[in-house]
Amino acid sequence: MGIRLLKAFTWGANFSGQLGDGTNTNSNVPVPVRGLTNLIAIAAGGAHSLALLSDGTVQAWGDNQFGQLGDGTNTSSNVPVPVSGLTNLIAIAAGHFHSLALLSDGTVQAWGANGAGQLGDGTNTDSNVPVPVSGSTNVIAIAAGGAHSLALLSDGTVQAWGDNTFGQLGDGTNTSSNVPVPVSGLTNVIAIAAGANHSLAFLSDGTVQAWGDNTFGQLGDGTNTRRNVPVPVSGLTNVITIAAGGNHSLALLSDGTIQAWGDNTGSNVPVPVSGLTNVIAIATGDFHSLALLSDGTVQVWGDNTFGQLGDGTNTSSNVPVPVSGLTNGIAIAAGMLHSLAIVMI
Repeated sequence: MGIRLLKAFTWGANFSGQLGDGTNTNSNVPVPVRGLTNLIAIAAGGAHSLALLSDGTVQAWGDNQFGQLGDGTNTSSNVPVPVSGLTNLIAIAAGHFHSLALLSDGTVQAWGANGAGQLGDGTNTDSNVPVPVSGSTNVIAIAAGGAHSLALLSDGTVQAWGDNTFGQLGDGTNTSSNVPVPVSGLTNVIAIAAGANHSLAFLSDGTVQAWGDNTFGQLGDGTNTRRNVPVPVSGLTNVITIAAGGNHSLALLSDGTIQAWGDNTGSNVPVPVSGLTNVIAIATGDFHSLALLSDGTVQVWGDNTFGQLGDGTNTSSNVPVPVSGLTNGIAIAAGMLHSLAIVMI
């Protein structure tokens, strides 16, 4: 057998070039990202996308009005461009208008919009090249939300920075911060996720904590009351990973099923996603969600105005539908109005 390649495919809105196919034309079926190979991770922001390559560098494409591509310009690009000066990366995350990268030494770099301090560098000045997050050490995972950021530390605690209007930093205040602050009372965390204005943490005991905006029930605690400290998501156990969308949240359970809560479900407690089993990964956009199945196919549901479900239509769906022609998928990501997958070919 010959060498198998990993390639990125994208679909959905493309008005800023976030599909990376050299056009600005929306697509309701997957199209290949131009020129990308040897990638190991993907992330999707508001209208931009990131890819981590096996050599530890990052490529970015799409909207760049705030410098979120990190290439030293503010010019949008419909094909991948290298993020300036970054090497030895092990993880990436994309917010609405900013981007994060985790380095192998446990530090974090950030670039893009910084009006709420979401770059964490002690300023509120946008940057079109990566800048170090102040005091970040011993970080093992990162997440980027609407205008806030999260970092999971090796001791199982979480730090947050950026916009805190809705309490999404979880530090017991509603004061935004342009440097990392500790999330109150969280320990034994093993995964984090950031939505538009809310945050999630998955604990080692298989439960989930949530904080921030709760207008649509996205905290899953049975109320619609915003929280500036973490609260338990109702009735969730045996969780293995989490995802946070615009105003909704997902949890993948150890039995391969998914629970969802918030805007897209109209429920402030978790409810099962219909008909899905054998799920191995999840991703959430602003108004749509993705699930990667163990057979390498992808199922999607939610808003489809721009083709972000990738099923060949622009018809929204409140139950999962298959992405057209996508097989051998190994990773997924969802932006505001677009979707990505890494496929083995």
